[in-house]
Amino acid sequence: MTRQRHVRRLLGPGIALAVLLPCGVRDVAAQEGDGSVIQATRLTSDERIDLDGRVEESVWSRTEAIGDFRQREPIEGGPPSHPTEVRVAYDRDNLYIAAILFDEPDEILARQRARDAFLFTDDRFAWVLDTFGDGRTGYHFETNAAGALSDGLITGTGGGGPGGGGGFGGVNRSWDGIWEVRTARRPDGWSAEIRIPFRTLNFVPNGENWGINFLRSIRRNNEEILWRGYGRNEGLNRLVFAGELTGLEGLSQGIGLEAVASGIGSWRNTPGNADPTTFPRDVSLDLNYSVTPSLRASFSVNTDFAEVESDQRRVNLTRFPLRFPERRDFFLEGSSVFTFAPRSGPQPFFSRRIGIEGGQQIPIDYGLRLTGQLNGVDLGFYQMGTGAHSYAPEDALANGAEPDPADFIRFAREAFTVARARVPIFEQSAIGAIYTRRSTAADADGFLPADRHTLGADLDYRTNSLFGNQNFEAEAFMVWNSNPDPAVSRSFQDLSAWGARINFPNDLWSGHVSYREFGDDYSPAVGFVARNDFRRVEPRIGWSPRPAIDWIRQVEVSVQLRNLWEMGSMILEEQELQLNFIDIDFESGDNVSFEAVRTYEFLDRQFEISDGIDIVPGDYTTWDYRLRGRTTSRRPVSVRGGANFGGFWNGDRVRVDLNANFRPNPGINLETGYERNAVYLPQGDFVTNLYRLEGSWDPTPWIGVTNQFQYDDVSRVLGLFMRFRWILKPGNDLFLVYTHNWRNLESGLLDAPDDADPMRWMDLRTLSRGASIKLNYTYRF
Repeated sequence: MTRQRHVRRLLGPGIALAVLLPCGVRDVAAQEGDGSVIQATRLTSDERIDLDGRVEESVWSRTEAIGDFRQREPIEGGPPSHPTEVRVAYDRDNLYIAAILFDEPDEILARQRARDAFLFTDDRFAWVLDTFGDGRTGYHFETNAAGALSDGLITGTGGGGPGGGGGFGGVNRSWDGIWEVRTARRPDGWSAEIRIPFRTLNFVPNGENWGINFLRSIRRNNEEILWRGYGRNEGLNRLVFAGELTGLEGLSQGIGLEAVASGIGSWRNTPGNADPTTFPRDVSLDLNYSVTPSLRASFSVNTDFAEVESDQRRVNLTRFPLRFPERRDFFLEGSSVFTFAPRSGPQPFFSRRIGIEGGQQIPIDYGLRLTGQLNGVDLGFYQMGTGAHSYAPEDALANGAEPDPADFIRFAREAFTVARARVPIFEQSAIGAIYTRRSTAADADGFLPADRHTLGADLDYRTNSLFGNQNFEAEAFMVWNSNPDPAVSRSFQDLSAWGARINFPNDLWSGHVSYREFGDDYSPAVGFVARNDFRRVEPRIGWSPRPAIDWIRQVEVSVQLRNLWEMGSMILEEQELQLNFIDIDFESGDNVSFEAVRTYEFLDRQFEISDGIDIVPGDYTTWDYRLRGRTTSRRPVSVRGGANFGGFWNGDRVRVDLNANFRPNPGINLETGYERNAVYLPQGDFVTNLYRLEGSWDPTPWIGVTNQFQYDDVSRVLGLFMRFRWILKPGNDLFLVYTHNWRNLESGLLDAPDDADPMRWMDLRTLSRGASIKLNYTYRF
């Protein structure tokens, strides 16, 4: 069954709607006749592939090679500067891909080796797998000549610029799949051999055809070539433009059982605690079972969320909370199904609301997860339980004295339920529903909060055939959450959010228009909402011509207007006019842009923006001018940054940010980051500084050392994060982690000291420190 026939089988009652909307389903015979099909060769019982990157095994000589790649950049549909050959084979347990990338040996760029590194610095080979054949969700993989492993889950948004490109737009990069790659240098270029176990993938049972596509970047030419989907309104991550992989049969996931055990031993020292030194240790077990090849269940006991990643620190000068991305593996597997109206922001489910509160980890006693497809319907389900937990905040520990028990923050046991279903319609579209429940046990005083529920529905419509070959997208949603306090009467409108958006993401002309309403009490208990109580309208239009100038690739100009009203009074609370005067992409890969933003805000309540400095209610109108630029990342030294200058509330602000990357040798990367906000207000001036220094050394793609310092003079906390990671083999990892947090009792790094001693730039007091050794082990049956 072809991918298109599979999609049509799922339409059901939606066929009538296809008459009214351009669905973009391509003719099967035309696709199969235009060379968009690659045949996978099955290994015989006595054939083996020695994964060394050399592409020398006999099976490759009898496997069909595809080489009809075309440029997407710089010349749409143009011939590549160097040829590429790709072959696909498989046995019962694994999919194999071999690629020969012809090139000048001395010109190949391969500086990155770290797991999940951004490979935009290097020559790279990338591929996607649409294992359900639905043109919406799938897997993204890529590597370079050094054999780096980078991957992600395609969430269905397929972004990456106006046309969806070969970048990571619409891809959740935090997912780490179990797969292998080896590369080799050749006199005529480089080559790669890839092995992806079928147990790593969810796919349609007994399906013989998958979507597949390949991309190659030749970085020194700023050249991007694809096998299929090389139009500028297409791209690698827009799976509907992928070719077809045929010939797959007799695939095995074993008995479908996977056990992931984790053990951790730690040393913790918190000087302010009565018992400052502890030695916590723990074990956890996750059991994953493939109910069918397309539906996977997981059960976790004493779920392992030991910190082996760190959040990037940010300074918040707004009235609203910041959102940090999910990094925990348990919530990343199959996470694409939980995507809900992503461009409109209602976010009824945000996994960091489970097991994390106030930046603290809450112990998770158990977890049950079900993700995948059943009869073509995307399904996702969580049932999680967290234990009681208490901790002393850092402020209570800063003076070195034992904290008062009254200062401790306490959390009762909680249970979380999340259910999601999404039904595909047409070739790229879906309608869905989501439900969440948060149940909290009685606290120490016997108070038992009512269960909090959230229910929502969404529509995600996409076509690539508007006006023949243009992309068009439409998004609509409705979400309601239960009343958090039944003693207070609240209407349906108060407790709900709804909206719609249409999007025209194309290469020459792009634009969107959206409308949304968030009620005054819209606050899903397992979701994330930065702001509520508003109506908002936002139109945008952009024009991106490609002038006939040798050193310029593309220029963009755009206009965006946002009006936001308070729900009840319809008072205009915010209006933002964003004028992007010029955004130039140079043929070299460098970029520069300049824009002006006019902002009107009506503030109805006072808030403190810095210690002792308040913004009072009133009307504020400002102009902010923004100049930004970046140099191409293929150079050993690259920089990006910008400056904002203009009005800020009833005063002025100058903001400068600068990031520099140094890559002196392959596997060595040093990155520095600095952000400074100088704010001048009639009621007082203040300055914030944020510093980041990160160094990494990856002698091989399997071993890496990372060191990171972060400091901001708002919290005055200096943080050190050090990690050693050894990938013993895919799925089996050894981590050594050390963290140290200090409170600075003196002035900032760039400010003059408070006394005459020139050495007293910082007076550091340890808040906490610790070290951990962690081992993950995966066994597949």
